[in-house]
Amino acid sequence: MKILLSNDDGFQAPGLTALHQALAALPDVQVEVVAPEHNNSAKSNALTLHAPLYVRQNGPGVRYVNGTPADCVHIALTGLLDYRPDLVVSGINNGANMGDDTLYSGTVGAAMEGYLFGIPAIAFSQIEKGWAHLDAAVALAARLVQRVGSHQAGGGKPWLLNVNVPNLPAGQLKAPKICRLGRRHAAEPVITMLNPRGETMYWIGGAGPAADAAEDTDFHAAAAGHVTVTPLMVDLTDHDALAWWAQGLQYMLAQGER
Repeated sequence: MKILLSNDDGFQAPGLTALHQALAALPDVQVEVVAPEHNNSAKSNALTLHAPLYVRQNGPGVRYVNGTPADCVHIALTGLLDYRPDLVVSGINNGANMGDDTLYSGTVGAAMEGYLFGIPAIAFSQIEKGWAHLDAAVALAARLVQRVGSHQAGGGKPWLLNVNVPNLPAGQLKAPKICRLGRRHAAEPVITMLNPRGETMYWIGGAGPAADAAEDTDFHAAAAGHVTVTPLMVDLTDHDALAWWAQGLQYMLAQGER
């Protein structure tokens, strides 16, 4: 199995370094790292289109890019690698990517870039920041990659999994649970302060608490100590509303012409 490994915390982040070592130790597995030079959290699927990107080597099988997580995977799949990976893995992230977080997450963005190229992908995150019990999360991630990494979905379609691991010792982690994404409340208020020149600076506030943490959500499962596994898709179409808008838009346009 050939694995492309990336993240959004940067190529020197403990989560990526530990996961790289664990994956490389698996039998019949080849791993290459192409990750951001610096922390690129909350960059989602952003690509750098108006500035040059540079790739640097950092030892055998490890390269870093002065760009976003999606940049790293995109460059790797469109020319940097001389082969097509069997799996794209992103993480392990320093902090949760549950619910609405997935829309902003650079960790998920890197995995999604692989998925958009037709390659199965997994995004791994630890729920709490600080890397506590990282060894348990790494062991779980490596085991999951080994078990599902070569799996093909129906019709040979690629798949995208979002995995969040509680910061618990291995013996206290509960079995992986398939669940849907929950929802968060609106973010905390923007933070303002003055810079040394007296100008107002704005800092984006923290994520809000869970608004939808029902029993079938990732928030609920994580709170109970489960590893959460959520299959993701890219299609943002509101299919249930298509018929309503088809009729409603015609009516609204007709009203405007009167």
